[in-house]
Amino acid sequence: MELPVTTPDSGGIKKVSYTIETRNLSYTLPSLYDEFSWIFCCNNPKRPQKFIIKEVDCEARPGEITAIAGPSGAGKTTLLEILAGKISSTKVTGQVLVNGHPVNANCFRRLSGYVTQEDALFPLLTVEETLMYSALLRLQGGKKEAANRVGVLIKELGLEHVAGSRVGGGSNRGISGGERRRVSIGVELVHDPVVILIDEPTSGLDSASALHVISLLQEMVAHQGKTIVLTIHQPGFRILELFDRLVLLSNGCVVHNGSLEYLEERIKFSSLQIPPHINVLEFAIDVTGSIVIQTSETPNIHFHLKDHGEKKGSLTTSKHNDMVGKCPSYSNSHIEEILILGGRFCKNIFRTKQLFATRIIQALLAGFILGSIFMNVDNNLGQVALQTRLGFFAFSLTFLLSTMTEGLPIFLQERAIFMRETSRGAYRVSSYIVANTFVFLPFLLMVALLYTVPVYWLVGLRRNMDGFLYFVMVVWMVLLMSNSFTACFSALVPNFIMGTSIIAGLMGSFFLFSGYFLSKEKIPNYWIFMHYLSLFKYPFECFLLNEYGGKGGKRCLESERGDCKLFAIDFLRQQDLKESQKWSNLAVMLCFILGYRVLCYLILWCRCYRTRN
Repeated sequence: MELPVTTPDSGGIKKVSYTIETRNLSYTLPSLYDEFSWIFCCNNPKRPQKFIIKEVDCEARPGEITAIAGPSGAGKTTLLEILAGKISSTKVTGQVLVNGHPVNANCFRRLSGYVTQEDALFPLLTVEETLMYSALLRLQGGKKEAANRVGVLIKELGLEHVAGSRVGGGSNRGISGGERRRVSIGVELVHDPVVILIDEPTSGLDSASALHVISLLQEMVAHQGKTIVLTIHQPGFRILELFDRLVLLSNGCVVHNGSLEYLEERIKFSSLQIPPHINVLEFAIDVTGSIVIQTSETPNIHFHLKDHGEKKGSLTTSKHNDMVGKCPSYSNSHIEEILILGGRFCKNIFRTKQLFATRIIQALLAGFILGSIFMNVDNNLGQVALQTRLGFFAFSLTFLLSTMTEGLPIFLQERAIFMRETSRGAYRVSSYIVANTFVFLPFLLMVALLYTVPVYWLVGLRRNMDGFLYFVMVVWMVLLMSNSFTACFSALVPNFIMGTSIIAGLMGSFFLFSGYFLSKEKIPNYWIFMHYLSLFKYPFECFLLNEYGGKGGKRCLESERGDCKLFAIDFLRQQDLKESQKWSNLAVMLCFILGYRVLCYLILWCRCYRTRN
């Protein structure tokens, strides 16, 4: 089904309303055996299925708040994720209907708003900036339209007093938990969705903040006619009264689907007395849990409730059911997406002290300290001086390549936000990769200059401007390679611990096979591929060619009794290096940069594809 794309408008255009219904919806938890059943070929014994939700029939209507409640493990979040399209329809039996038609999950994700239980926000952006960037990515009409929408939304969310405050989170102090929760809701409301799905909106909030959030949703229902579905564990009396419809789950089965008043009637009809100071839902969860345990074979006999006058499977449909429209496309062009994302990347970089100030100070200090240690090594001749110079080149590469892995936590934090935004159709994966690449170009060039300027002249490398500029170019390419390498594996690994382990192991392997410890001829044939994949090999050779090639080829490196035993050009021949490799190696390094970025794009695209399908 292609959904109508008419959006609410303050100018009086009638809104398209959506009624969501599930019919016999079931979802089983795949076992490890099922994942690898292809290994066992014909031996495929039937194994009992573990249902997360089983034969769920429920309904959410426009102009109502529908709350999915139940004890922990009842399947609340799973049901909400199925409605939001986060769980593939191929893994689910039964139907999810929107206005009586099978839902197109990809279109529905773009038209609806889905707020996860965890607040995935950039901690260093202000509340207004967070909502503004979301509006720029989700709305058409440019900055003016986005600014108007954000202004209205901030007032609706009651965030005027913290609009200029940073969101914060973790070790970064920012706004309160209730305010952060409202910002998360606001991020999904910027495109004014008619359907809003929220997982545990009151989780971690005090009673006043929780009531504020639910009251805000109730106002949207009353004035804007939205369809709101949320999960909740055990709400208080005041919050419970704001719900229009309640879906009560127990062990994945629907125990009640209807109004709160009728749930109370059915409890009384079952000769059960609700104790004082306990609300209806809290008591129903306790009683229902015990009944299901006692009658596990027929979990839906007790309290399978529907409101008076409703027929099973009845559906309130909109008169727009027969509307057929195209699934909404991206709001911005590729160039516009790159500019918006680039602006957001820049703000995050300049406000991240660990990534910006520390990297600048680190580059300067490393340049001066290394320069003072290896100062004027070239004034001496002999094997020791040559080995010292080679050691300086090797240590420089180790420092430059290893320090860029510090950005791994930031990449992983951004990935969670990236997955949420792309799954809702905010922008293209390619735009994200291109913006991320271009933003780091000037930043890493600055780091390269801050390191190179002191170290190059203190160590006493070839005192020519062309040699200095080439050295800067190589250092810049090394930083870009490391940055692309880290970005690639941050897209691949599941967490920080595995990411640091894999990156550290590969960096050590690259250094081992670079040619510094073992020459290419001494590396076993079955390991020679690591020599050519090494990120150390090509910049190391560039340093040698820049220092001992060209006009410096006639320089004497070793002498005995006034006679030169080893010229620079002879040393390069011993290393099997040619002058032409000075530029071909740069081309290979550029291929590494682009290759890792393309690989990063493919990994992220596959992640997004799996999320969408």
